[in-house]
Amino acid sequence: MAKKAKTGEPTITRDLTPERTDCPHGGHPARADYTNRRTVHTLSGVTRLNLLVRRCHSAVCPAYKPYRPEAEGAVALPRHEFGLDVIALIGRLRYAEHRSVPEIRAAVVGRGVAVSERAVTNLLERYDELLAVVLADDRRLKGVLAGQGRVVLAIDGLQPDVGHEVLWVIRDCLSGEILLAKSLLSARQADLGELLAAVRAACPVPIAGIVSDGQHSIRKAVAAALPGVPHQLCQFHYLREAGRPICEADRHAKKELKKSVRNIRAIERQTEGRTDPDAEAIRGYCSAVRSALTDDGRPPLEASGLKLHGRLSAIGASLDAVGEKRGSRPNSGS
Repeated sequence: MAKKAKTGEPTITRDLTPERTDCPHGGHPARADYTNRRTVHTLSGVTRLNLLVRRCHSAVCPAYKPYRPEAEGAVALPRHEFGLDVIALIGRLRYAEHRSVPEIRAAVVGRGVAVSERAVTNLLERYDELLAVVLADDRRLKGVLAGQGRVVLAIDGLQPDVGHEVLWVIRDCLSGEILLAKSLLSARQADLGELLAAVRAACPVPIAGIVSDGQHSIRKAVAAALPGVPHQLCQFHYLREAGRPICEADRHAKKELKKSVRNIRAIERQTEGRTDPDAEAIRGYCSAVRSALTDDGRPPLEASGLKLHGRLSAIGASLDAVGEKRGSRPNSGS
């Protein structure tokens, strides 16, 4: 059970009533028996739920139990004071944006929800449990796979720390569904082969191909467990290997370009204390050069050296244009 939040005055009130008015066991009327109040902390504000609870009062009914409003389950989990929207936000911040628990708490508090770091940790566990329930729904998964008629598997391992277990995940590239996830102490061919065999046995449609990195144990496991299934290196690894020589050349080019503008600080010193337009223009050009030096790209799709060359060329062209208008290139002493 998640740690209780500090009690706050409700700002939202919702009255919920069960849609079912008869007992599902005997068909007898389920009359209103009592009301229950519940306070839930949601992203919209502190919500007071007024719940009308029905109960079958037939003496021969085999299930003498209360029937709570069905809509209550869409607001919060049983015996929890934080809404499902808060749990979903915490899960997204953790797994989509990779934030730490203190960062998650700060973000949730910024949305107006009073929560502690311990409560964030507990709600993360609830998120994992809810996600596991969805992923373990075999009927839903088989329906998704049957609709597309085939699967293309991707297998990869994640090791948080050296010496710890490796989390191996097998997912379908077409639907994005995770088919199997298991932690292993080793990455032997036999262990990975068992994972692939389990997926093959449970998959209701043919396996059209498999994608992975170039790890030898994975290659051997695929060849043994999925004979005849096409196997290729993933596009990311292809791109990384193909772009490595280009990245090295681009890195060297950027280093050489930086050498040509190392005297930028000396030029700025010559304009210190000056307020004339020429000094302001020189400082502006110096700031542009500094900005260009710190604007890195993400190789191999963005070449930092080429980007720096383009920005320095634009700055040089601007200086040339100013020099043509004035008859000479502006300098720090002009």
